[in-house]
Amino acid sequence: MSDSANDNPLARNPDKPALIMAWNGEIVTYRDLDRRSNQVAHMLRNAGLQTGDVVALCMDTNRHFHEILWGVQRSGLYFLPLSNRLLPGEISYILKDSGARALFVTSGLGATANSLRRMDLPTKHWLAVGGSIDGYEDYLSAREEFPETPVADESAGRYMCYSSGTTGRPKGILWVPDPRAKGRDHLTMERLSDFFGMSGETVYLCPAPLYHSAPLTWTMRMLRLGATSILMDHFDPAAALALIEKYEITHAQFVPTMFVRMLKLAPEIRAAHDLTSLRAVIHAAAPCPIEVKQKMIDWWGAIVHEFYGASEGLGITAALASEWLAHRGSVGRSIMGIPHVVNEEGQELPLGEVGTIWFEDGGNWDYVGDPAKTAESMDRRGWRTVGDIGRLDSEGYLYLTDRKSNMIISGGVNIYPQEAENLIISHPGVLDVAVIGVPDDEFGEAVKAVVQLIDPAKAGDAMAADIVAFCRASLSSIKCPRSVDFVAELPRHPNGKLYKRKLRDQYWAGRDSALV
Repeated sequence: MSDSANDNPLARNPDKPALIMAWNGEIVTYRDLDRRSNQVAHMLRNAGLQTGDVVALCMDTNRHFHEILWGVQRSGLYFLPLSNRLLPGEISYILKDSGARALFVTSGLGATANSLRRMDLPTKHWLAVGGSIDGYEDYLSAREEFPETPVADESAGRYMCYSSGTTGRPKGILWVPDPRAKGRDHLTMERLSDFFGMSGETVYLCPAPLYHSAPLTWTMRMLRLGATSILMDHFDPAAALALIEKYEITHAQFVPTMFVRMLKLAPEIRAAHDLTSLRAVIHAAAPCPIEVKQKMIDWWGAIVHEFYGASEGLGITAALASEWLAHRGSVGRSIMGIPHVVNEEGQELPLGEVGTIWFEDGGNWDYVGDPAKTAESMDRRGWRTVGDIGRLDSEGYLYLTDRKSNMIISGGVNIYPQEAENLIISHPGVLDVAVIGVPDDEFGEAVKAVVQLIDPAKAGDAMAADIVAFCRASLSSIKCPRSVDFVAELPRHPNGKLYKRKLRDQYWAGRDSALV
């Protein structure tokens, strides 16, 4: 969106579908979105919110999500999406930390919403979307009191997000506007959409919740391009295949766990749908095991591309499927920022050596209310990092090893669990896996696999022994689990990220963890 009403992307193709709700076929046109978001902007201004104030959304995926986002964006405010799976205490922490002045909640979260109203929070405006909640103003009724034309002093808002808290308390992230961006998108989204060939003709499938950074920013980018997005309210592997055929999807983004679930569908279900409309399938958010990626390319062709970055937007690498096939396991070459691999002393390492990944001349961000944390992410050269570990090859392709926070220290040896996880997920009986460090009196930590099976009835000592043997057939025994536990479901966020902290806490309760 631009300061000029004449350059409003929502007004270019008013009758075109902007959003389609996959679960009921409901269509939101660009005209609908333009008018409703103008009403939201007026409503927020009338409530006294000023430029720079924060508006939080704790909502499931629904037809009103983007009109609220865009209304916040058009009135110079910060929009902050929150997972609707968070508990009241987790939401209240973020509302306090961000200083959010307004909160939009969908009516299905009534119990959580009621708990929040009893807390001492900075939030002054409480709105219920799609139904009534005691103590909340009805959003639809409030919206209809305001005009459908732009506010007189329309100005660009900004996106604020909180990390998913996989390793500790969530961190607030506020992007710093980049003067290199052509419009009001973050530069990351402009570079990525160009790289993957997206345009106004794109039909984009969004299978993940909108409160996560990637689905939100990708669908907002589609709106700027004039494309159509198909929104799923929850991921179902067979339903996703049916939607690709039904809507002739051209572009889609998945996370590796979604690939695993589609690959483990029955062969007749996988073969039942025409997927030839697909031009690009993009994955990110979590490491994709090499075997899983290869199987997806074998199935869908050389259109399975990927990118690597972080919610902070520090830099971006990307790889087309053809590049990945020549550099198996890589997450691509830089399309924004210059990657460097650095040791603990801050010295750049030779090609091929493993260290912390830093980016030069990438994006900038602030950690909300935490200047010390912001400073910690930057070195004396102005390079920035989020603590990921990896290496570079001679052609500039980046390979991820793991996150520093996931490292297991066993008998003084540093072990990164991603390698074992990537192998164990290929076991025919495994649906999901996490490898973590657990207390060990002799070594400090021992490697454990926590596994979700396709058939839970097969859990037991025999299956555990089989998984350990499967791992040791391909990896050094020190990298493989010494024990296996089975769970009904791993604590994985819908965006694909695993809450390893929650798993670790179960094993380290009452003890001092060796992990940072």
